[in-house]
Amino acid sequence: MVKELKGHTDPVESVAFSPDGKQVVSGSHDKTVCIWDALTGDLVKELKGHTHPVESVAFSPDGKQVVSGSKDKTVCIWDALTGDMVKELKGHTDP
Repeated sequence: MVKELKGHTDPVESVAFSPDGKQVVSGSHDKTVCIWDALTGDLVKELKGHTHPVESVAFSPDGKQVVSGSKDKTVCIWDALTGDMVKELKGHTDP
């Protein structure tokens, strides 16, 4: 194991590397999305906005945004630098 990233309080469901490999994003049953420094393992940003467990996460191809999907039936787009939610997409009807 190279580095263990500790910070979520519930199981982690999804992880992904940024396109440049410098960061890792994770989504958890604790309803948060975390962005980590891949080299140091430090927590860079904790993104809050989902009301149910986060099931999937990914970086945009340019690494400037993160997208997350949750059991709250939303998809959120986040600014990877500031951690601000850019857009919340609603419309799914099944969990």
